Amino acid sequence: MVYMEKELDAKSLMEIKNQLLKQKEQLTKDLASMSRDDVHENDDRSAAFPEYGDKADENAQEISDYSTTVATQVVLEKSLEDVEKALKRIDKGEYGICKYCHNPINSKRLLARPTASSCISCKTELQENE
Repeated sequence: MVYMEKELDAKSLMEIKNQLLKQKEQLTKDLASMSRDDVHENDDRSAAFPEYGDKADENAQEISDYSTTVATQVVLEKSLEDVEKALKRIDKGEYGICKYCHNPINSKRLLARPTASSCISCKTELQENE
């Protein structure tokens, strides 16, 4: 089935940009709330290690909570990176163009997933080849 990709209008693009800016602000806050200053990291931040006490069960809980925090932090950092890339594409006038086939990405896809950088056809093909 062949269908024409519907391009974004200026109003929809502004809505997406505002949504991405709000998402960036929230992700930045979320990351700041779960990290601490660390000069040994690239961004001078790392996951805060909880301190519950010296008992074995408290130590086990500290490690479990820290592991969860690190995993969550990785997901949030990736999401923030995707948002920042989408905002850069908007600023460069490249937003809504598939990075693989260079055709327009359907506006419904962009409204549903503002950080999308590929059209559904290319994304589907990539996933099938993994």
